[in-house]
Amino acid sequence: MPALGSSAEVIAPVAKSVVHADTRSGRLIRATLVARPAAPAPEAAKMAEIIDKVATEQGVEATLAQSVARVESNYDPFAVSPKGAQGLMQLEPATARRFGVSNSFDPEENVRGGVKYLKFLLDYYQGDYTKAVAAYNAGEKAVDRYRGTPPYAETRDYVARVSKNLKSARQKASRNTGDNTGSKITPGGAETYRPIQASVGSDGQIYYRTP
Repeated sequence: MPALGSSAEVIAPVAKSVVHADTRSGRLIRATLVARPAAPAPEAAKMAEIIDKVATEQGVEATLAQSVARVESNYDPFAVSPKGAQGLMQLEPATARRFGVSNSFDPEENVRGGVKYLKFLLDYYQGDYTKAVAAYNAGEKAVDRYRGTPPYAETRDYVARVSKNLKSARQKASRNTGDNTGSKITPGGAETYRPIQASVGSDGQIYYRTP
């Protein structure tokens, strides 16, 4: 499993078929993934500014949020996935509601919801970037079940792509600042995260809380 690391190259549209297990039914599902073309440079730069702003406000590493957004939508604020995920950070309707997003096609609102979700996952997994990114794609239940990245081709490919993006983005940042620590891929830096505990309620649902 690669350590969490943004490739500067534009990904050409490529379709490929992957099979993954549905976390609810346990059935194998075949899906076609299409790598998105890059958004026009001025639009992408504007979206990147929003992501940097919101990530800084939320205390999430901006390069991580940028790397996730690049893989999710390639900075397209109107992207819609075959599963119905929407916007820059590709929020599913349930996730949007969970983090207070009423309009997933409003770039700043979408990013705020997506970054809040990343922050929640980083808190829950105590700064473990690999688990947090895997859960952003597959959900906390799947990561908890397998105690790490689930053995789904889609999720493993997703984690690898975000890892590559993050590593490249950190290296670029270190060149710009003269700080050579940007090339070191660490789980969560020195930031301290509040532990989050999971429990199963009487209704069979998993509930998360901080002590």
